[in-house]
Amino acid sequence: MRIGDRNERSTLQPMRTRSMGTEGVPPRSRANVARLVHVAAVCLATAALVGVAGCGGSGKPAYCSDRSNLESSIKGLTSLNPSSGISGLKAQLTTIQGDATKLVDSAKSDFPSQTSAITASLVALQSAVKALPSHPSAAQLAGVATAASSVVSSVKSFMNATSSTCS
Repeated sequence: MRIGDRNERSTLQPMRTRSMGTEGVPPRSRANVARLVHVAAVCLATAALVGVAGCGGSGKPAYCSDRSNLESSIKGLTSLNPSSGISGLKAQLTTIQGDATKLVDSAKSDFPSQTSAITASLVALQSAVKALPSHPSAAQLAGVATAASSVVSSVKSFMNATSSTCS
């Protein structure tokens, strides 16, 4: 081994260490993950709110006010910021899960297929979010985005089915 080879190796190692964050994740990747979490939350909230306005009021079925409550909890996703991180997303999804459960309970006899779809999609989203590590990869976040998209579709289907009753 030549002396120059050893010096080159010893100078490469500190460069690798210097470019990595404290937990082995490049700092730029952590910022991207935070932005992706925020973007996914905003997209879920925006898409799920399409067609939700105008629910609730007297003389209407209970699921109309439950729809309004779910709308409010979904709007809470838009207030999340990147510093909220995964824990903020998990907390808001717990609120959404509770409101969605009330909605499903009040509407399942009138809309069994739509409420079953909401329940199944929320279970899948909850599982995907619970499985996220504190510093998820883009692929792990993509799984959450896919599950969120399914929730959006199922909630939209319910909103469409109940629009004439709850308007």
